[in-house]
Amino acid sequence: MTATAAGRPTVTPVPFDPEVQAVLDEIAKNPQPALTRDTLPRDGVDRMFPDNDAVIAGRDIEWEDRAIPGPAGAPDLEITVFRPSGSRGEVLPGFVNIHGGGMIVGHRSWETGRVVDIVDEHRVVAVNVEYRLAPENPYPAGVEDCYAAFVWVHEHAAELGIDPERLIVGGGSAGGGLTAAVALMARDRQGPVMAGQLLLCPMIDNTNTTVASRQYDGIGTWQREMNLLAWSCVLSDDLAFHPDAPAYAAPSRATDVSGLPPAFIEVGEAEAFRDEDTEYALRIWATGGQAELHVWGGGAHGFDMYMPEAEISRAALAARASWLRRIWRADR
Repeated sequence: MTATAAGRPTVTPVPFDPEVQAVLDEIAKNPQPALTRDTLPRDGVDRMFPDNDAVIAGRDIEWEDRAIPGPAGAPDLEITVFRPSGSRGEVLPGFVNIHGGGMIVGHRSWETGRVVDIVDEHRVVAVNVEYRLAPENPYPAGVEDCYAAFVWVHEHAAELGIDPERLIVGGGSAGGGLTAAVALMARDRQGPVMAGQLLLCPMIDNTNTTVASRQYDGIGTWQREMNLLAWSCVLSDDLAFHPDAPAYAAPSRATDVSGLPPAFIEVGEAEAFRDEDTEYALRIWATGGQAELHVWGGGAHGFDMYMPEAEISRAALAARASWLRRIWRADR
């Protein structure tokens, strides 16, 4: 097995888009200390971003926090439900969002902006999910939380005003990886059928052995060192980078990717997850499955959130919105 390493790129990286590079240069002016297991942020993470009302900013959207049952024997889960104002009594498409952060950091409030934009543009009911983080709660805690949330939303679709046949699950980075895992679990457990899986630069390969994973060692946004830390927290030291890791932790390990819901896979050309995400699409196609793949030239990891005004971000958001419309249309 190829040894893992952190430091600087050992393979020449694809250059960043100029607009992306400009933002990365600004970020580099205020370097932050590297995170460790002992310094992962926990207190106050829900206050690091504007509150829901500030993000909604006068748009006709209402929201409520709720607690729902978690997996058997586990704590309840916190969710936030967003809906168009005055839509109670209607039946709308649904979206379940799983936040990113490597499965070791993050909070659902960090992605309120993405969720609210989807509610506003597409007139849907969205559920933003909180899940347990590693290393305090290693695999399978986080993915079981996400699966339980998906099942609950599907089972309570009528109460929420959601059409259960038009329910998409999605997320970015770790949220994308967890979404892919939930799709695998739903298939294998003969659970609810999701209409589609929105995989935005998904974190799905624990081995860190691809060319791309070595091209962005020490550069970009989500860097190799953080990815190694994340997988070591989620999985045991024995399995962290091992090809025998469970597929519900690292979907790239799945031996069978047939029978999955239509996937939208988006990734930057200039990020560590490029190769694993592209390979996942190729494997789905090989089974006759549907996977719409977009590799955005010069895009860093999470470029649409770090650089929302960049031309590639605008193009990526337009492509994403097109796919959502096509999956949610009533006559599909």
